[in-house]
Amino acid sequence: MEPSSSSSAAAAAVAAAETCNGKKRENVAPTAHNKVKRLKTVQEGKETLECGRSSHSLRISLLPDRLQQPITVNELTELLHYAALGKTGGVKQPSWCCLFHQRRIKAVNVVIVEGLSQSHFYKHYLTLHHLRTKYTTRLTFTPSSSNVASRIFSSEVPKSDALTQRHNDSSQLHKALRSHPVITRFGTQRRGLTAYVLPQEEMVKRQYPVKGMPGFEDFVCTYSVDCVTDSSPLYGLDCEMCLTEKGYELARVSLVDSDGNCVMDQLVKPPNRILNYLTKFSGITAEMLRPITTTLRDVQVKLVKLLPSDAVLVGHSLNNDLVALKLIHQHVIDTSLLYRREFGQRFKLKVLAETLLKRQIQTEEKKGHNPTEDAVAALELAQYFIKTGPRQVVELHLEELWGYTIVEEPTDCEPAPTASHRFADILQTLGRSVAFFGKRSDVALDLSNQLWHNSDEEVFASFKRQTKCPFLSVLQFSSFSDHLNRCLPHWEQQYRRVCANLRDMCVVFAGPFPAGFSEREVRRLFRCCGPVRKIRMLNTAVRVHAEVEFEMLEGAMVALDILDGLNMQGQSIKVQRPVYESMLDLDLTLNALMGDTLNASRLYTVKLKRSMAECIHMSAKVNGDTLDAKSAGVTTLNGFPPAKVNGARLQPTTTKSKLSEETVRETFTHFGSVERVVLPAKPGKQARHALMQFESPEEKHAALSSSKDLWKENYLVCPSLTPPHLTSWVAMTTPVTTADPDTEAAAEDEERSHMHISSQDQVMDVMMKRLDRRLRKLFRSLPDGTLSVVVLLGHTSAHGHIPGLCLMEIKQSS
Repeated sequence: MEPSSSSSAAAAAVAAAETCNGKKRENVAPTAHNKVKRLKTVQEGKETLECGRSSHSLRISLLPDRLQQPITVNELTELLHYAALGKTGGVKQPSWCCLFHQRRIKAVNVVIVEGLSQSHFYKHYLTLHHLRTKYTTRLTFTPSSSNVASRIFSSEVPKSDALTQRHNDSSQLHKALRSHPVITRFGTQRRGLTAYVLPQEEMVKRQYPVKGMPGFEDFVCTYSVDCVTDSSPLYGLDCEMCLTEKGYELARVSLVDSDGNCVMDQLVKPPNRILNYLTKFSGITAEMLRPITTTLRDVQVKLVKLLPSDAVLVGHSLNNDLVALKLIHQHVIDTSLLYRREFGQRFKLKVLAETLLKRQIQTEEKKGHNPTEDAVAALELAQYFIKTGPRQVVELHLEELWGYTIVEEPTDCEPAPTASHRFADILQTLGRSVAFFGKRSDVALDLSNQLWHNSDEEVFASFKRQTKCPFLSVLQFSSFSDHLNRCLPHWEQQYRRVCANLRDMCVVFAGPFPAGFSEREVRRLFRCCGPVRKIRMLNTAVRVHAEVEFEMLEGAMVALDILDGLNMQGQSIKVQRPVYESMLDLDLTLNALMGDTLNASRLYTVKLKRSMAECIHMSAKVNGDTLDAKSAGVTTLNGFPPAKVNGARLQPTTTKSKLSEETVRETFTHFGSVERVVLPAKPGKQARHALMQFESPEEKHAALSSSKDLWKENYLVCPSLTPPHLTSWVAMTTPVTTADPDTEAAAEDEERSHMHISSQDQVMDVMMKRLDRRLRKLFRSLPDGTLSVVVLLGHTSAHGHIPGLCLMEIKQSS
């Protein structure tokens, strides 16, 4: 019997243990592992290694050369195959991205939204708060004329020896066993112990103490790593309780190690008056507890010290023991849930020990249970299940444990079916559930796995009603497609309105210009801020103005900052945004894009021509005093100096502003590590602007705060607004089309006349809010470790296609 510790020492140790709710033991992983990661990428058929920041979390990393390339349905299924099957299933990493820690994927969920495109997402960017903040991987999606859900289920998984072997094992399994509760839960393959550790969502469902859940606030948490491995040590645990005034309380606890050696067997004095010692079950009497001074606190302290950080606790209905101990442990195996019965019933530990271990425990001759004996039995039952595998356990003990036998009939003697390599078939062969939720359609999946509904609300409710999330679930939302087809017979016309509104975000109006100022001169002036897509001269009866449309959002922002108030031939020009009803929330949208997670470390810069830089650097004259960027007290916007030029018309110069990846890195490297530089330029043209990716947001802000110093080198900088998967903002608004250019130009002119918010726009906004709210609830309901994919399908027609959008995220433990 262990002597009790002093109360002060116990309190200190427990207080230290309780800090594990927010901290982990520092020596969990070697330091070297935190500095280097091995990122496997596939380029031109060869595997390469890249260095970078390490992360122990599930995540998706896009290959740099694929960031601005749309993905297809086939490429999406590549990711889904790897996420579900991994290398153990003979599937390679996708050709366009890397999925880290694939073995920790618990489920795959795909939501297909018909009728929406990439442009709709950015048109309603503010409304879609959940989608834009939770999903950190975003790619343009090439729409498909075929049924995407059907393509996912019926896609062919590459043939491999591992999959063939699994199919052979399954085909040899008798039909009657395929629905056995052990087989349906764990499959047929023998796997390591991590396959049987209870996931957090099941621990919550089974009333296990879980950190952060109500009712367990005063429980002590053990030190635990985030993830255990198949070589982590198993510890058997069992407790006995007495009935007190406050209910059942701990009276004895036993802990055994992986070899069955008892490392702790301790009687515990309940703090409240005992009403019943439950001697028949606990084996505890009043005489046994009379001299005991050990408290629950003392036991908690000792257990926290004894258990390694990667320990896996094993017990039979272990949740009751942990509640009695007031202890939270992250990794557990419950033998009552390994050897499953029909309809959720459970075997008693005594029955399992007698049948499988050929050992008598909890016999009537003994006075109560022996917790050490029970802990060893639970430990050995778990070890037997892991070593033998679920299929052999069922086949070996079907009659004596589950009480029935299989009678071979002639009709059962059928030739083995040919191995199917369809994605859905392979998952079902492995004992993993698949399901489709949506409108009735031609989906390549067994009807028993399809749940048809008439509305998105019913689809979502049906998914939520599932007692267990299917391993692969595909939900198809059709309300937007139905609405557009019903209310807007001319779908392309409504889409053009959306694109026109998005392009207006890149538009500025400028003027008045000196008489005779040409479109070419306007272009020469404004292209110093960014690439100009189109200029429309506005010649009034008195003065000359221009409408300038940039290709990038950043170009319009820079133009507003440095060209507004420019003095040309004695008169000041004004640069301003268009004032339309549809543009009233533009400032909020730009702020949200600037704060987008994808833009957190990205910066936009332009290198001015010498002539323009000299004009602007001459600086404004205020009250006869010349100010420059170094002058104190000069108010700047986004770090830019004032830009009033006192002089004649800007003259063209043959001196080019040299901008290359080398010069950008040389200029900006001293602010931090520049991971990537993109120089968008037309073939044969000199790049005038660049987008760069820093390693961290802090390095980006360091560059922004040094804009005055960069100004001296003719660089202008501003935060990036255009998401990295887009080559330019207006490129998103240009459908891939085969229509006649004259027709397209006429349609664009038609769009420009619709700058008010129509009733249909308001209806779409309401529907977008509903969609975002529904997707947020859906995401929250997914198990931790689920790969969540949302696909806005885009649109295909005889004239071409309108790009969609694919958003991806892996739900992490909260």
